[in-house]
Amino acid sequence: MLRKTDFGPDFKWGVTISAFQNEGAAHLHGKAPSIWDAFTGRPDIIKNGDRPGDTCDFYHRYEEDVALAARLNFGVFRFSISWPRLLPDVTGEPHPEGAAFYNRVIDCCLANGLEPWVTVYHWDLPQELEAKGGWTHRDIIGHFAHYTRTCARLFGDRVKHWIVMNEPMTFVGMGYFMGYHAPGRTGIGAFLPAAHHAVLCMAQGGRIIREMVDGAKVGVALSCSYIEHVDDRPLNRGAARRVEALLNRFFLEPLLGMGYPTDAMPALHLIRRYMRPGDTEMMAFDFDFIGLQYYFRIVTRFSITPPILFAEEVAPASRKAKLNLMDLDVYPKGLQHLLDFYGRYPQIKSIILSESGVCFPDFPMGGHIHDHQRRDYHRTILHIVKDGIKKKKLPIHGYFAWTLVDNFEWREGFTPRFGLVHNNFITQQRTIKDSGKWFRQFLK
Repeated sequence: MLRKTDFGPDFKWGVTISAFQNEGAAHLHGKAPSIWDAFTGRPDIIKNGDRPGDTCDFYHRYEEDVALAARLNFGVFRFSISWPRLLPDVTGEPHPEGAAFYNRVIDCCLANGLEPWVTVYHWDLPQELEAKGGWTHRDIIGHFAHYTRTCARLFGDRVKHWIVMNEPMTFVGMGYFMGYHAPGRTGIGAFLPAAHHAVLCMAQGGRIIREMVDGAKVGVALSCSYIEHVDDRPLNRGAARRVEALLNRFFLEPLLGMGYPTDAMPALHLIRRYMRPGDTEMMAFDFDFIGLQYYFRIVTRFSITPPILFAEEVAPASRKAKLNLMDLDVYPKGLQHLLDFYGRYPQIKSIILSESGVCFPDFPMGGHIHDHQRRDYHRTILHIVKDGIKKKKLPIHGYFAWTLVDNFEWREGFTPRFGLVHNNFITQQRTIKDSGKWFRQFLK
């Protein structure tokens, strides 16, 4: 039996959205282009030829969506600021329309009894900065500091919970190494400086917010995967250790003051060429919480490529794994291992499941949207979270569902739906799914 009271009276229950995936209005009221505006404008980039367009039109429908979150009995509404909407002139003052929009969203949250949690950076870098090198250019540190100070100054009187950055491994790895996400750059020569500058920006962003916002609680949201090796041969065990270092330790440990995980990946010493005196100290910050975001398992084996990593994934389909609509391995039990992994770091004061969700098929029927697999997934994950709190005494203090309303899932387009609320992208009609109804009753 799962009960809300199992998690304690101060446990945070929330939903999460992001600016690019939800807002639409890409060219309204002075907003400048982001790297995702540019990237999705290329031919044959997004699956099925999808284009973000108005996506969920949150820019005009934020009142409806915030009210939906409140109707589902959540207490936290996590959303992100669009950097090019707030600062279309990246070195100048905030655009009045952009600032006014986010002020309206924050005030709407408060009016609905929701605690606003703001993500400063959720992947939509201004295209103007990418043209100057983006995350690979060290000037990004100063630009990010200006942007963070602007957010703290404008919104810090009402926003007390801040996530400086969302999933740096995803936007750096997929955007600056694999080229699968915006801005579409590839190679280790782009990945290493972009990653190092992201670490410095996360720590610096934390210091800025703590200095400027009275009573601020500051964290970051890190993507993690449960890593297994295909068998016990030493080469395959070593491959899994390197993949875990890259995906689960690479950003976490320098933020905790431990440096990069060169013990498992000696080749990461190459990152030193992008470091300057004092960077080691600047990378660390005493965050109030770390956001853990887990979606899939990876089974690895040794491979002669790619260099440095020398590992490859064993395709989930070949293992007859349970797949989501993105063909990723859905394995809820992996969260048990990741919570134990986080629990081994005494520097982590608090763990927030800052995103958790799954894309399985929806089944519309008679005006209802049935999604029992999504409902059961959240319920299974919450049992694991409860055990982490009750049995292992782990400092887990929140669970945020990804996502409130079906939205634009980056390069995968509109097909993978994660929402607790179904969205008709033509009419923008919202329909609460069975999973959303389950949360509404559970959180009542």
